[in-house]
Amino acid sequence: MTPTSQWVPSTVYRYQGLIDAIRVMYQDGIAGKYLYMGDESPYGYEYGLVNIAAFLAQSMKETIQYNACDENNWDFDGNQMYALSNSCGQVGQSYQDYKCSKEEEHMACAVDLTMEIKATTNANWWGAPGPLYCAPKSKQHFTGKWDHNIVCDDKWANPPKYCTEYPGQKAGGADNSLPFANVAGRTDVEGCCWWGRGVIQTTGPCNFGKLNYFLGKKAQDEGRPSRYPDVDFCKTPNAICDSKEHPELKWIAGLFYWVESVQAYDVGDGWTYVTELQKFVDGGMKGTSFIDSISAIVNRGCHKPPCPAGPVHGGPERAQNFNKVLKELQMVVAKESPYIVVEDEKLQLMIA
Repeated sequence: MTPTSQWVPSTVYRYQGLIDAIRVMYQDGIAGKYLYMGDESPYGYEYGLVNIAAFLAQSMKETIQYNACDENNWDFDGNQMYALSNSCGQVGQSYQDYKCSKEEEHMACAVDLTMEIKATTNANWWGAPGPLYCAPKSKQHFTGKWDHNIVCDDKWANPPKYCTEYPGQKAGGADNSLPFANVAGRTDVEGCCWWGRGVIQTTGPCNFGKLNYFLGKKAQDEGRPSRYPDVDFCKTPNAICDSKEHPELKWIAGLFYWVESVQAYDVGDGWTYVTELQKFVDGGMKGTSFIDSISAIVNRGCHKPPCPAGPVHGGPERAQNFNKVLKELQMVVAKESPYIVVEDEKLQLMIA
C-alpha cells in the first residue's frame, strides 16, 4: 500500500523468488520435510496447486499487500502512539522467549543481548512508524514512542524539518524523552531482534534457529548438508529480508513454516491438513470452510474458529485472496467434472 492508501504490485515479493523457493522446498526439502505438490492420482497435481494457493492467500494478508518483509510496528494505545519496544513483541507477546521444545532446544539461537539490527522494511502510510530495531541498554537505556502526528517534512519551517527515518517518510517521529511501554511492559529493545520476517513472518529464536540448523551456517559447521552455508540466521536474522544474493529466503522462511506447521497439522481429532485439502478439491472447491480453517491455524493456532487466542484477523480477506489466487492460476471447475482444470502450461511445468 502506498502512502496515499493505494494498492500496487509488491516490489519485495517477486515471482522468480517464489519459484526458486518452491523448487528448494519441493526438491530438496528441509529435514526430510517437503512442500506437498500433490500425488500421482489422476488429479493429483491440483492438490499441489491448491496448497500453493492457500499459502499465497495467507502470505498476501500477512505481508505481500503491505510490501513488507519485516514485521511492521502496528500495535498502538488509545492515543494511537506506537511503542518503539514493539520490536520485542506486539499484543503482549515476547518474541525472544519463543522457545523450542525440549527435543528441539539444541537448534535454537542464543539470545545475544548485544545485537544491534534495524529492520529493512516498514509500513509507508502517512506518519507510519519507522523500522523496528534492537539495541543493548548500554546504547539506549530506555525507549519511547512513535508519534505519527508529528509533521516533520516541512522545508518552510524555521528551521526546516525533514523526515529521515525511512525513504518516502512525510510525517511521524520517535519521541524518546520518556520511557513508553508496550503492552507487555517493555521499555527497552535489548535482545529484541526476533521480530517477524519473511512472507509469513518467521519469529523468535527457535524458528530462526531451525533455519540455521537445517539450512544455514550451523548445518555447515556441523558437517551436514547446507543450502546456505554463508548465512548465519542466528547472528544475522535480517538476512531473510536483506540478502541480495538469496532473494528467495523471504519465501523459504514462510514455506518452511508452512511445511512444519500447516501441512503437518494434526491435533488428533481426525482433522488433518492434507486430507481436508483433498476433500476440498474432490468436492469441487465449494465453500470457505477449508480456507477458513487454514486461516485460523496460521493466525490463531487452531483449525476450528473461533479459537481460544481470539478471532482470526482478516478472515474474509484471506478467503478472498484464496479465490483470487485460484483464479489467477486459471483453475476452474469443469461442468462435466468436479475436479479442477489447470490451463497454465508454465505452472504445470513448474511442478513437473
